[in-house]
Amino acid sequence: MYLPFIKMIKFFLISLLLFSCFGANKQLTKPENTTVMDNNKPSFYDFNMTALDGEEIDFSQYKGKKVLLVNTASKCGYTPQYEDLQWLHENYGDKVAVLGFPANNFGGQEPGSNEEIAGFCKKNYGVTFQMFEKIEVVGKNQHPLYQWLTNPEKNGWNDQAPSWNFCKYLIDENGVLVKFFGSGVNPGEEAITSLL
Repeated sequence: MYLPFIKMIKFFLISLLLFSCFGANKQLTKPENTTVMDNNKPSFYDFNMTALDGEEIDFSQYKGKKVLLVNTASKCGYTPQYEDLQWLHENYGDKVAVLGFPANNFGGQEPGSNEEIAGFCKKNYGVTFQMFEKIEVVGKNQHPLYQWLTNPEKNGWNDQAPSWNFCKYLIDENGVLVKFFGSGVNPGEEAITSLL
């Protein structure tokens, strides 16, 4: 009686595992001949967002510094990357600003409130890099920042949206999106640190 149900659950879990691994190590780099500066289009520095503590953060403060943006989750297989992001912040903070964006878009793995997320990050990983309030990074309610990151008409070249939690986007010192990293690329890997 329960056998078809068990098979269905097994299929769902295997599909979820395969989906979460698909493209995990993917990396995309801005093509050399791509023009991205257009004064009529929104710039990375035009964004203002609310931090987990309620403070409004003006992205223009990041001018002249590289920025690594990461969509995060507290109950994901990649959640231990919080530790690596903190390491990156502590060891390369003079070169790159690490920005975390909690999202519940993949597998329901960030169900908590902003307060719960802040407590989890501090207690479990000692996070001191900038974390923002929970947003949608894909779908019909995708936040304008992630619309900019994933729309070539806005960022100049990239159409890769997050495929799972802990996808990463690297912005250069001039506010230009230059690289996309899949979830499986660890923040401490040379693929990232060599660009800082």
